[in-house]
Amino acid sequence: MMHLHIFNPEHDIALASDLANFTAPHAGRKMREDLGFLPAFWAEDGDFVLVDDVEAALNSVRHFKQYIKEVVFVTLEDLQQLPPMEISPWGWDRALKGQLIRAGVESNMLPSDAQLATFRTLSNRCWATKQLLPEIMKVDDRLIGESFYLQSPQEVSGFAYPYVLKAPWSSSGRGIRYVESITTHLKGWIANVIQKQGGVMLEPYYQKVMDFAMEFEATDDGVLYSGLSLFHTEHGAYSSNILASENEKLRIISKYISSQLLDAVSQKIAKVLSPLFHETYRGPFGVDMMIVSDKGKLKLHPCVELNLRRTMGHVALSFKMQDTDARKEMQIAFDDNYHLHIVSTNENVINNSLI
Repeated sequence: MMHLHIFNPEHDIALASDLANFTAPHAGRKMREDLGFLPAFWAEDGDFVLVDDVEAALNSVRHFKQYIKEVVFVTLEDLQQLPPMEISPWGWDRALKGQLIRAGVESNMLPSDAQLATFRTLSNRCWATKQLLPEIMKVDDRLIGESFYLQSPQEVSGFAYPYVLKAPWSSSGRGIRYVESITTHLKGWIANVIQKQGGVMLEPYYQKVMDFAMEFEATDDGVLYSGLSLFHTEHGAYSSNILASENEKLRIISKYISSQLLDAVSQKIAKVLSPLFHETYRGPFGVDMMIVSDKGKLKLHPCVELNLRRTMGHVALSFKMQDTDARKEMQIAFDDNYHLHIVSTNENVINNSLI
């Protein structure tokens, strides 16, 4: 069956609002407008990709002809003319469903409200803290990580500084506060998050050495591991991904953490989530992790958060880099518009003796 792919980067903020008539902040709308062509990297030939402007999308993808598929770009106005097909967004939320219904898409092609409520529950940081993190922590004593879901401002005051506060639903560094003391402004932020989202997440502040993620796909046959994502952030917001073979990415991370530990963690995640997602979720998702320094030793935090959606790591994996390919970097830059760049790095091609 053909697919209609949709890049809706405002998804995480839409989850927080939980409104069918949600209007995304300007940055989210602008990113969707400028980068709506992104699904052309992971779609199949003949699939459709929803964009704001077909001509702009065609102009953008001409820079990436060696990477993209033969897709058909369409706008909201075109949707009523398309045959029935599977809809594959960046992530499902009530706002996207409402937008598609208003564009004339039949409701039987969309998730039910009950399914959307389940997706939202699974996307709450609290869910992964309770259902996934404790199970992964049983794998090895080289793992570190804990998190607390607090439902009143008074509970927050009982923890020693420094720590990190997170809204249960937020995106790209938004909704996160690094706390060394409680200020009047921060008290107001905590109370506001608890009032709107039911609680706030509190985590110890870890001495981070490196960010990365593991990417997965929930299928009818269970959760399947897709690969590693080595990414960079600036001020908490995503900026770039390393494009390299799995062997090369493993070589980079293995300077800090053994590949055997990474294998054990990926297998545990798949084992834990396969039965939990069997009746609830199909599609891509990622688990953000980090390597931290703890009392002079390097440890792995195996579940900083669960992203129940496609991620930039999945986009990077769609390039299907081989061991003989030179390492590249996929960057998202912003001036007055968002731009995707694929740039070469000074890193050498992986030597066969290292594989």
